[in-house]
Amino acid sequence: MSSSFAKYIASIRQRDPAARSVMEILFAYPGVHAVALHRLAHRLWRWRLYWLARMVSQTGRWITGIEIHPGATIGRRFFIDHGMGVVIGETAEIGDDCTLYHGVTLGGTSWQKEKRHPTLGNNVVVGAGAKVLGPIHIGDGARIGSNSVVVKDVPDNATVVGIPGRVVAASERKEGSARREAMARKIGFDAYGQRPDMPDPVAHAVDCMLDHMHNVDEKLEQICKALKLHGLDMADLDLPELRVEHLEDD
Repeated sequence: MSSSFAKYIASIRQRDPAARSVMEILFAYPGVHAVALHRLAHRLWRWRLYWLARMVSQTGRWITGIEIHPGATIGRRFFIDHGMGVVIGETAEIGDDCTLYHGVTLGGTSWQKEKRHPTLGNNVVVGAGAKVLGPIHIGDGARIGSNSVVVKDVPDNATVVGIPGRVVAASERKEGSARREAMARKIGFDAYGQRPDMPDPVAHAVDCMLDHMHNVDEKLEQICKALKLHGLDMADLDLPELRVEHLEDD
């Protein structure tokens, strides 16, 4: 297994807790099949074998329910979760480590033969049913909420919701947000492009839970240290590995 392919599979397992094995990802994930066929179709497109490229693309659409024009440019470790109904237009550009959910459209707003589809930066998440339309730019780390309609540029690390899409979380992080995002990644929570800093009571409740979990972790660590200082050595528990670099504020 090549290094790049192994990283791709690992990135899918990190973003989808339902993925239990490599074989499951390879044979039961239509998003993986669609991207693989697109890589072939895009290469044919660059060789100007346009009809053959479209036939490969159309075959992928029949098999997966995902329509990716062979002219679209897609970066590394791109993941389409669930996938049904996703449409990606000819001049769309997608950066590395982006995630799209079902029903997403990266569409055009012009019939002219020009750049007419969106450009997504790196680490962008587009929630289920969202529509990103026109030759706009979505900044690195941006989150597009489910069923949003975005027709204007989105800055880096922003969160967009609504129709038309509006930025509800600025790129500047609020106090504690870095810690919350790390804890959310720790428990695998970032589904459908939703963010805990959205103006939503459920998101506020998630904020509180993430803060509480972080405080409990710190408290337990302090208790263990205090017990060891008094000569009470506790047996280490076999806890599952948590992939998080740190839980401290920037």
